[in-house]
Amino acid sequence: MERKINVFIFGKKYKVPSDLTIMRAIEYSGYKLVRGCGCRHGFCGACATIYRIKGDKELKVCLACQTQVEENMFIATLPFFPLVKQVYDIENISVSEQVMMQLYPEIYSCIGCNACTKSCPQDLDTMQYIAYAQRGELEKCAEISFDCVMCGLCSSRCPAGISHPQVALLARRITGKYLSPESKHLIKRVEEIENGKYEDLISDIINKPIEELKELYNSREIE
Repeated sequence: MERKINVFIFGKKYKVPSDLTIMRAIEYSGYKLVRGCGCRHGFCGACATIYRIKGDKELKVCLACQTQVEENMFIATLPFFPLVKQVYDIENISVSEQVMMQLYPEIYSCIGCNACTKSCPQDLDTMQYIAYAQRGELEKCAEISFDCVMCGLCSSRCPAGISHPQVALLARRITGKYLSPESKHLIKRVEEIENGKYEDLISDIINKPIEELKELYNSREIE
C-alpha cells in the first residue's frame, strides 16, 4: 500500500501519498488548479510555492511541479506575484547604463543579502545579475539571467522590493535587439515564414496526432 503523509495546504490538513509532487498533492486533496499550474513538468515558473516544515523556522520556496511533498509540510502557492513592470518602447529605449536608473532605480537599494539567489528554483546567481544591471553591463546580466522563468520567488524574498525578473527581461531585450550580432539566418527564416513558405508544413503538423508529434520532437536533429 502507498505510504501517506500529513501535509497542510492553505492551512488545512490532508493525508496524501508521499511520492506526489506538491502540485499533484494539491489536486489529490480536491483542489482544481486553474492558475498556478502552467506546463506541469518543466520550467514555466507558473507554480511558485512557499512552504515550511513543521518545527523548522526557515521559510522555503520552490516550484510545485518539481518538488516532492514532505511530512508536516505547510504549503501555500503564489500563482501571481506583483512585480513592478515598467512600460517602455523597445524601439526608442536608451541603450546606455542609465536605462536601469530610469526604469528600475530600486536595484540600487540592493543590500547584498543574497536572498534572491537562495530562492531561485533555477539556481541562477540572481544577486550577481542585478549587480551587472547596476553597472550597466547588460550583456552579462542577460547571459546569466537567460534561464529565468519569471516565477517571482526572488522578488518575494527581497527586502529592497526589486523586481529581478523584469530587470533581467529588459537586459535581455536590449541585448537581443541592440548589442548581439545580427543573426542573418534568423532574419531570412522569418522572412520565409512571413511569405508563407511553411504554411503547408505547419498545417500538416497541426493535424498530426499527439503521439506522432512526440516522436517527431524526440527524434529531431539538433544543431
